[in-house]
Amino acid sequence: MERLGGEHEGRRTSVTEVTLASVVGTVIEWYDFFIYGAAAAIVFPALFFPEFEPLTGTMAAFGTYALGFFARPLGGIIFGNYGDKIGRKTMLVVTLMLMGVATTLMGFLPTFQSVGYLAPVLLLVLRILQGLGAGAEFGGAVVMAAEYSPPRRRGLYASLPCTGVAIGLLLASGVFALFSSLPEEQFLSWGWRIPFLLSIVIVAVGLYIRLRIMETPVFSRVKESDTEVRWPVLEVVRSQPRNLLVAIGARFSENGNAYIIQTFALTYVATQLGMSDSVALTGVLISAAIGLFTIPFFGALSDRVGRRPVYLAGSVFLLLFAFPFFWLLNTEVPPLIWLAIILANSLGVYAMFSPQAAYFAELFDTRVRYSGIALAREISAPFAGGIAPFVATFLLSRTGSYWPIAVYMIVLSLITVVAVALGPETYRREMSEEEVMEKETVGPQKTTPA
Repeated sequence: MERLGGEHEGRRTSVTEVTLASVVGTVIEWYDFFIYGAAAAIVFPALFFPEFEPLTGTMAAFGTYALGFFARPLGGIIFGNYGDKIGRKTMLVVTLMLMGVATTLMGFLPTFQSVGYLAPVLLLVLRILQGLGAGAEFGGAVVMAAEYSPPRRRGLYASLPCTGVAIGLLLASGVFALFSSLPEEQFLSWGWRIPFLLSIVIVAVGLYIRLRIMETPVFSRVKESDTEVRWPVLEVVRSQPRNLLVAIGARFSENGNAYIIQTFALTYVATQLGMSDSVALTGVLISAAIGLFTIPFFGALSDRVGRRPVYLAGSVFLLLFAFPFFWLLNTEVPPLIWLAIILANSLGVYAMFSPQAAYFAELFDTRVRYSGIALAREISAPFAGGIAPFVATFLLSRTGSYWPIAVYMIVLSLITVVAVALGPETYRREMSEEEVMEKETVGPQKTTPA
């Protein structure tokens, strides 16, 4: 097993340990967010917004869902900034705790029937805290994995934390499907709370693993040379604006369409088609399981052919598949509904999400990498994934048809196609080349205490 990294009390950190630590954190991040998304589609309208009409209540629930995404950029700026100054490991522990505790507390929330309007207010507060933690979680996990990876296999190793998304989705969908199969009265009374409370178990495992790993070798050299950047967030905007814009644009199809496919589709199948909630959940569950294989595949493929070709292929696929996606849903045949979700996720979303990890890590230099990834991901998140279920629900409520939503998916894909097509190819970028570039663009700047 390949050994890299610093030593501590006679032990060294391996690529395997770092990958596991990154995956576990990503699992909890996306478990939390998918649980919230599923609850926003199925449970929260009735328990926290009962005074609204059903579709309006769903829009209100998705509104709180979107606000969590608007909190993510702030979390990305704060924790990304300190991740580039203090260290990747410390921030990963902090963000894991913040997300996990906020999600667990959601399971204890009183409903509208008990405390009135205080219930949605408390829900919103916890959602914002969840968003703050998630704002830097995935970026930090990707940075850790990429900086420990062998250069020629960075696409594969950096993609492995992305499997945490599939695992989180798998766990969230499975747990939610299990408890939503309870009689409706029991599910709305206590069953919906259990998936949120189970979050604390994953947090405990994640903390145990993360506290054992060392700081990355690349960042350790920066600390040893005392050349950290004073304000990494500002530096990445100043020195690498083009790469920042490329990364922001690259997120729109991957992030926005993912939440239409994995969250809005639950509402569409249940409300518009009048089918059981479990039909679309089953499709999401199957697609997540397949993602455990397709994500590493696309990561490894990007090591051979480049990040951009794989990324563009996924975005173009979703551009072409937007209308067929809804045609398959509208058949009201469960296997065809599952097929629609599986194809959209596996060949579209995951084909972008997998190489994105290494691509974004290679776009930014070591001293600003955490901030660059977190900033790019979280600036785009509110305008891509954050509002996507809300916009899709709004379009459906106004037109009663799927076609405006399909057009919306196409627009998201076009933004990404243009951004990635204009971006640089990075898959042959070596760490030594990064150090030269950093000296040219950033320069040795002594940091001051945070």
